[in-house]
Amino acid sequence: MDTGRGLKVVVVGATGNVGTGVVEALSNEPAVAEIVGVARRPTEWTCPKTTFTVADTTTDDFRPIVRGADAVIHLAWLFQPTHRPEVTWKNNVLGAISVFEAAEAEKVPALIYSSSVAAYSPGNSDDRVTENWPTHGWPGAAYPREKSYLERCLDTLELRNPDMRIVRMRPYFIFKRESATSQRRIFVGPLLPGNLLRSGLLPVMPLVEDLRFQVLHTSDVADAFARATVRPVHGPFNLATEPPVDGSFLAEMFSARKIPVPRTALREALRAAWHAHLVPASPGLLDTVLQLPLLDSTRARAELDWTPRYSPSEILSEFLSGLRDGTGMPTAPLAPDTAGRRIHEVATGVGQRP
Repeated sequence: MDTGRGLKVVVVGATGNVGTGVVEALSNEPAVAEIVGVARRPTEWTCPKTTFTVADTTTDDFRPIVRGADAVIHLAWLFQPTHRPEVTWKNNVLGAISVFEAAEAEKVPALIYSSSVAAYSPGNSDDRVTENWPTHGWPGAAYPREKSYLERCLDTLELRNPDMRIVRMRPYFIFKRESATSQRRIFVGPLLPGNLLRSGLLPVMPLVEDLRFQVLHTSDVADAFARATVRPVHGPFNLATEPPVDGSFLAEMFSARKIPVPRTALREALRAAWHAHLVPASPGLLDTVLQLPLLDSTRARAELDWTPRYSPSEILSEFLSGLRDGTGMPTAPLAPDTAGRRIHEVATGVGQRP
């Protein structure tokens, strides 16, 4: 990379939860001179050093967009429509490959891709896995299948391009206040009463065996992406915080009584709600979460000098505040909550729209 003139970075998927955070982090990085933010839909959001362009990875030629870039960061992803996995495959897998191939053809020196904990094979214990854990995913849901497939695509890309610096970020679940409404739409749907999500108002909290996960604040994830952009690192990096979140953690947070709930009962309830188009998250996605390993982030801390600033309790408190207030940002993916938007979600089919 030519650091003398300052770096030009193209961010594909620049207006979502992670994208807005990454663009903000890059704008504060002295080594970065220019940011090109790419999104499927126009945005009113602005950020220093950044120009936005509208392009779709499934239909547009990305070679002109990435030409002359010092780094391409690929974040674009669709979780919906969950009832039509061929649509998410076209965007998430084929669209990503088109960006990878454009970066390869234009000889972009660095490609930084947002993979996921979901790319990993199931874990059988509370042990934290490192980046050498198998990335075969879980076949029962589109999200892990797609993330795992793209890991194989990047394996091949690395073999073809030994001089290209390829970084794979594998974060756990990512939240910020401004992403709350978007994630409510993506995973829970319009029937969630956000004003009830406060301490003392939930009488019970279900305890589900093996339901535990790690969380991250978007700004901490974005900081890791910015560090990987300007440092000569390559390969995969786990991103997570401690301690993990489980039913006991949430029960204490909400001052709720703990009630054991069988996994099968929770899955059947979700299956019925998903088939009835009451919630967008599929039962396969629940199965994925129940089998995810916990992550060891030692490599990111050592090679990126990365230290997350937010604790799990701080992250979830901020996120829940956003849910209660219907918070968002002036971008299409992060549009704030309104009664009209909730009605539109129901009218167009919960979990049906990309």
